[in-house]
Amino acid sequence: MVALGVDQIRQYQSWFQGARVGLLTSITGRDSNLRSTIEVLREVCHLTALIGPEHGVRGDVGAGEDVSTYIDAATGLTVYSLYGSAGKHFTQEMLDQFDILVYDIQDIGVRFFTFISTLYNALTDCAKAGKTLVVLDRPNPLGGELVEGGILDMAYSSFVGCYPLAARYALTSGEAAAMMNEEQGLGCDLKIVPCKGWKRDQLFSQWGTVWQAPSPALMTFETTLLYPGLCLIEGTNLSEGRGTAAPFRIIGADYIDAEKLMKAFNEERLPGVISTPVWFTPTASKHQGKKCGGIVLHVTDQSKIRPVTVGITLLDIVRKLYPEDYAVLPPYREGGRPMLALLSGSDALTGDWDRNEILSRYERESREFAERKKKFHIYE
Repeated sequence: MVALGVDQIRQYQSWFQGARVGLLTSITGRDSNLRSTIEVLREVCHLTALIGPEHGVRGDVGAGEDVSTYIDAATGLTVYSLYGSAGKHFTQEMLDQFDILVYDIQDIGVRFFTFISTLYNALTDCAKAGKTLVVLDRPNPLGGELVEGGILDMAYSSFVGCYPLAARYALTSGEAAAMMNEEQGLGCDLKIVPCKGWKRDQLFSQWGTVWQAPSPALMTFETTLLYPGLCLIEGTNLSEGRGTAAPFRIIGADYIDAEKLMKAFNEERLPGVISTPVWFTPTASKHQGKKCGGIVLHVTDQSKIRPVTVGITLLDIVRKLYPEDYAVLPPYREGGRPMLALLSGSDALTGDWDRNEILSRYERESREFAERKKKFHIYE
């Protein structure tokens, strides 16, 4: 059984004596008995403020939705947002509420999942303000060994990629924080409460606990396992399944023949995954209200699947089957970068490209990152 950082907070209670404590957390901030970290911290320290990332402290906010400052009904504490109109950094008003910031969020170990950007901003802001940052560590649900995808080209940095990590970076939040703090020379007073019982080769399914969805679109671990590659679909005119019962497992568009795509994908014989055809009508997002053809992806072997390869392969198949219909979405704002470039970390997928060349580069950069990250490993 894996023990989380929050499970051991009482052993580190002396760190918080006499200090005002702010908590940066989400709906996943719970101990192994599913008690909210908010409740746990109120018993061991002077909790003075709550701060929320994307989706909010209680997980009741949709993807990309702004959150304003409000009073938490359960505790009476003020809730500040790092994903709202005030921006994604700590304001002076927020910093004035605490001496120590505690971070407890279940991240998924994927560069473009925005919690890692929130953690980086917390590091930089706490360092500048002379605040202590305490990370209550949690295992990486995608494991701590397998690295996938290319390293972010910082010319394409954004909130969906703020640091030169591989797409699937195989570090815990505590390890990633230590890496960013040291490599950037931030000088943050960083403390880490480690988890126990986790080994680097363990995926979430080996933890012996229930899945706490880190966002409304990642309701199952199977979906999360596919996400490092399937999120790339968001940068194209393909539906990534938002507005269906299985986002990031259902992929398609109104121009796709379901049987044709299933056959082409399954002929690739990618390890650990297979597809079945589906017809669907999204209730939200791309192709809303339109009948779409596509596939449902099924993970057949969690240890063998390589989701980044799956995502690149799908994009390659669709653009070749439907060259007149497939398109990369334009930037959200004038002068910006296409979302596909921001997600993938370069412009390589936005023009003409060769699948084998892309995957070969990703493999090389993954090996480089796997070596670079070793010095920051806390767990064996």
